[in-house]
Amino acid sequence: MIKTLAGYVREYKRSAIVTPVFMIFEVVMEMIIPLLMAAIIDRGVANKDMGFILKIGLIMLVCAVAGLAAGILGGKYAAKASTGFARNLRKGMFDRIQTFSFSNIDKFSTAGLVTRLTTDVTNVQNAFQMLLRMCFRAPVSLVAAMVMAFLISPRMAMIYVVAVLVLGGVVAILMYFAAKYFRQAFPKYDELNASVQENVSGIRVVKAYVREDFENKKFQKASEGIYRIFVKAEGVVAWAMPVMMATIYISMLLLSWFGGKLVISNELATGELMSLFTYCLNILMNLMMLSMIFVMLTMSEPSARRISEVLTEESTIQNPPDPIVTIPDGSIEFQNVSFSYSATSEEPVLKNINLKIRSGETIGIIGGTGSSKTSFVNLISRLYDVNEGAILVGGNDVRSYELSMLRRKVAVVLQKNLLFSGTIYDNLRWGNKTATDEECKNAAKLACADEFIENMPDKYETKVERGGANLSGGQRQRLCIARALLSDPKVLILDDSTSAVDTATDAKIRKALATELSGTTKLIITQRISSVQNADRIIVMENGEINGVGTHEELLKTNVIYRDVYESQTNGNQDFDAAS
Repeated sequence: MIKTLAGYVREYKRSAIVTPVFMIFEVVMEMIIPLLMAAIIDRGVANKDMGFILKIGLIMLVCAVAGLAAGILGGKYAAKASTGFARNLRKGMFDRIQTFSFSNIDKFSTAGLVTRLTTDVTNVQNAFQMLLRMCFRAPVSLVAAMVMAFLISPRMAMIYVVAVLVLGGVVAILMYFAAKYFRQAFPKYDELNASVQENVSGIRVVKAYVREDFENKKFQKASEGIYRIFVKAEGVVAWAMPVMMATIYISMLLLSWFGGKLVISNELATGELMSLFTYCLNILMNLMMLSMIFVMLTMSEPSARRISEVLTEESTIQNPPDPIVTIPDGSIEFQNVSFSYSATSEEPVLKNINLKIRSGETIGIIGGTGSSKTSFVNLISRLYDVNEGAILVGGNDVRSYELSMLRRKVAVVLQKNLLFSGTIYDNLRWGNKTATDEECKNAAKLACADEFIENMPDKYETKVERGGANLSGGQRQRLCIARALLSDPKVLILDDSTSAVDTATDAKIRKALATELSGTTKLIITQRISSVQNADRIIVMENGEINGVGTHEELLKTNVIYRDVYESQTNGNQDFDAAS
């Protein structure tokens, strides 16, 4: 884990190395000042030597300024290194997430990945900055102060040794108990983010059904879980401060008692006793700093582990060693295909699928909710990989193709239509980033999107809000179809992507696709039989299996499910599930 994260310091190594150097230099200056102060008292003040006092005072001033400068520079470089480290971690995770298959995304969950990119990285960043500034400074300062104290009076320095041992033991015990609470806390952020994400993305539905109170209670429950864990953790950590303060006060009392006796018996000079007081505070304050480091490390360790999990996660879908980079045609063949989303599933989602589709065919796919229509088509572009069997596109196993090329040539208009912030042109060019304005307009025309685009004030330069919130469902669907067409696909998959479009427009889109994309294989998932009754063949799916395949007329004669649905819809019921 540490090795994985350390690799992301990269170009900030210099800042990370320089920071401890400045902090150690600051410690050296701090160690010199008490000795100079003791000299002023024991030699300058005692002998009333103003020249000596001014000389040593000037040296103290130089040391103080040098220490201050070193501290400022150390803070500057620590901030630069830690923020750069955090930036690299976020970029590294984001880049890694882009390579993930749907299976990888399902494993972490969207909310979990957001938490790791935000809260977890911030925790690690703060801990890294603390390490750079204090992990070297505090131990070096503590040891240096201890050495200086022993040089002045070994007997008095033993007070520090006992104090350090007591405090170190107490801090270790407290951190041991606090660690288990911090490990429980950060996964709870995933639940909180999931609640927020769901609420914000579905805020229109929440308000439409007046469910604000329900959502507030759900959020409060998730927030309450984090609150309780952190109260327990901080409750344990809080004991550190009173124990430290008690140790400091006891140490000061012991120094005053025994030090005073040594001064009276002339075994210790007054200035040396004052230096011992300074070193005492220095030692105990640095021990306090070390305890803070342990707290930060305890808090950040679960976050670091969660970040490392993302950075080391390998996509379940990889390019083959020597990938094929061209698809000959749009033919598709399923060879005894079975598929499950999880290896522990009792029943596969798809079972023993065998099917051949010729290049250029238009295939309709219908079936009730849960019949695995979407799972069926997701396998073609390798959004998931089959568990058994093989899928061939253009005569080759999809696992033998270069992945990005396969997904460009097997264009999928997913069930959930998503647009991004930017202009209509920007969104269309997701299908082909080099597409000309004319190519974009032609694709929009085929998808019947030009009808509403031309009526907009800024036409193709119209700004699209995040998620396409300023467009209707049907408009979003048509833009997504146009976007897919720009990739010049060999296979075009429309996953219920005209459900929000009226039947007249749906018919126009189908006619345009049949005319202009005659060489492209088209798979159309729909609930409307009217959308696929003119297809070359129609697949009826039920419970992850192919229940029937044929033309509209053939299925009316041979397939009970299809006939029931057709009769139901022609009698006015448009819901496939109601009939099946």
